[in-house]
Amino acid sequence: MCPTFPFVDGYTPTSEEIKRLADGKAAREVIGAPHPNPSLMVTADHNLKMIDAPVYAPKAGEVLVHVKTTGICGSDVHFWKSGRIGSLIVESDCILGHEAAGVVVKCGENVTNLKPGDRVAIEPGVPCGECYLCLEGRYNLCEDVGFAGVWPYSGTLQRYKVHAAKWLHKIPDNMSFAEGALLEPLSVAIHGINSARIVLGTPVVVCGAGPIGLLTLAAARASGAHPIAITDVEPSRLQFAKELVPSVLTYQVDPKKSHEENGKGVRKLFGETEYVQPRLVLECTGIESSVCSAAYMVRRGGVLMVIGVGRPIMNNVPFMHLSLAEIDLRFINRYRDTWPAGIALIEGGLVPDVKKLVSHVFPIEKAKEGLELSSDPKNGTIKVHIVDETETVFF
Repeated sequence: MCPTFPFVDGYTPTSEEIKRLADGKAAREVIGAPHPNPSLMVTADHNLKMIDAPVYAPKAGEVLVHVKTTGICGSDVHFWKSGRIGSLIVESDCILGHEAAGVVVKCGENVTNLKPGDRVAIEPGVPCGECYLCLEGRYNLCEDVGFAGVWPYSGTLQRYKVHAAKWLHKIPDNMSFAEGALLEPLSVAIHGINSARIVLGTPVVVCGAGPIGLLTLAAARASGAHPIAITDVEPSRLQFAKELVPSVLTYQVDPKKSHEENGKGVRKLFGETEYVQPRLVLECTGIESSVCSAAYMVRRGGVLMVIGVGRPIMNNVPFMHLSLAEIDLRFINRYRDTWPAGIALIEGGLVPDVKKLVSHVFPIEKAKEGLELSSDPKNGTIKVHIVDETETVFF
């Protein structure tokens, strides 16, 4: 068995840091593991460091997962660069990552739905299960959720991760760990589309051709939306969207034009009359200028669904335009009950090959380099995956 100490580069954790690594709770039992536990941690002063984190024994209702793949998300970059996303603040060291899949290596007591060797995708949020929102089934709005990679809860950018068994989803043998990890961003798209209630033949616009936008495009197509247009400022991303869904219409946003002018440019793709204009716009960037432009794309009486996470306050949203046209402005927070649907979409071939989104792959030992590459749009990444090809050993 490999010891979990000392940490990488000779770093040794304090007792308080061990408690924080144990998901903000009382210190857990540390167990020996057959391999070290390389992990990517962000600090409150906006630094990244690779450590060899402790490996914890799963408690009742929990399992220990050998994380095989984790996708880098924009939120990981935000927590590193800004130290917060809205009210979610990095107050001290925290292991990042939440888009993940892996193999169960050890089960705690009372776990009956999983066994060692099961291949699973990780739903990263663990809600309280007791508040009125959880009891209503709207657990994504639970205020007491423990979310992987959001301080003080350790994320999945590590080899070994303890997680509640209830929030792990078995994946088929023919589904790769890369696809399993992509179920998390796909879940964001599914929840947005389910909340907007697409019906067959709905004209739709997707704003933003990043990972969430591309997966939203794929899911909207599977939901029967047509025609579909996608917007972005980068022509290379629009080209990729066209390769992913050949029938999609594309519009390159011109930052020099006004929000209304860009909105009119998108509308021209759909036709001349108001009736044929987009009934739904799925805004996937969270950027204020894109949200404002999206408001001018929607058909009168239509829906503008903001999926992307942006600034805490937006002062330039065209409120009067939205009001006079009775455009329904909606939002989502993460997802709920979407992993089974995502698995079915991928397994059934209802969405294109999502693995195409993975543009760069790094081993877990180089997770820091992967996050740094992903943080700069000039590098042309779509989705960076951090993988661990170490053999899974049950212990």
